[in-house]
Amino acid sequence: MPRIIAARFKHILFATALLTITSQAYANDKLTVMLDWFVNPNHGPIIIAQQQGLFKQEGLDVTIQEPADPTLPPKMVAAGKVDMAVTYEPNFVMDLAQGLPLKRSATLIATPLNTILTLDNGKINSVQDLKGKTVGIAVAGTEDAMVGTMLRHSGLKLSDIKMVNVGWNLSASLASGKVDAVWGGLRNFEPNQLAIEKVKVKAFYPEEHGVPSYEELIFVVSQNSKKTAAIAKFNHALTLATQYIVNHPDQAWNSFKSYNPKTLDTQLNQHAWADTLTRFALRPTAADVQGYKAFADFMYQNKVIKTAVDPTPYL
Repeated sequence: MPRIIAARFKHILFATALLTITSQAYANDKLTVMLDWFVNPNHGPIIIAQQQGLFKQEGLDVTIQEPADPTLPPKMVAAGKVDMAVTYEPNFVMDLAQGLPLKRSATLIATPLNTILTLDNGKINSVQDLKGKTVGIAVAGTEDAMVGTMLRHSGLKLSDIKMVNVGWNLSASLASGKVDAVWGGLRNFEPNQLAIEKVKVKAFYPEEHGVPSYEELIFVVSQNSKKTAAIAKFNHALTLATQYIVNHPDQAWNSFKSYNPKTLDTQLNQHAWADTLTRFALRPTAADVQGYKAFADFMYQNKVIKTAVDPTPYL
């Protein structure tokens, strides 16, 4: 009898060990993604992939985090604190110039969103009309290069305008007349916010005034990441989510706002959603190598970065 009990006990131990190994083999890969800001329509494909179970279908458990500081996410990736971050192409180039071990893994928003906004009251009808005017900015960074290039493209120079920091009060500063124009407002948000307040605005786009086109939002991972397979699964889910959004924009909106109805189900977000649909990258992993190189060269030539960078190996 003791031998029989011992034999059965060995079988139980073996079965338990096999079950543990099997469970580990089929456990979902875990990825932590830090956004550039609080969840908003710019993050549509990420949220749709989560809400529609597309990450789960790929065998992923994805944790979405919001940062306290939009400059923090790439640093968190470089430090190994998160697996992936959403950031901006200009910031990515600056981070590479500073030696951060990052690489782009996919694109979220494939076009610029920044613009110069003015009131549509007949006083400023072109970039040339900004001469002698006050332009509000939110955060100091690339505005000298971007706005300066737009001005030069229109026969002006940076000294022809006065730039003032208005913090995040871009819309209020413009609507109140505190400034004549603002730089840093997103073309899918600020115009909609002001329209809700019955304020009409005019937009001047950097890519139409001499600035090389760039990708507003991208994903970055560590150059030393060991999660290559999980990242590839994430990108596939992202592609499927974007396809779903394009094919079913209304259903996608309902799915998006269900992520957090209290904060997402707003008139502004619904308008912004409609204006963001055409901005999502349909092929998130495709890289415009020449475009990245041209924009990095632009940043170096305009002294945004002190060291020339070739981003090609990191795309």
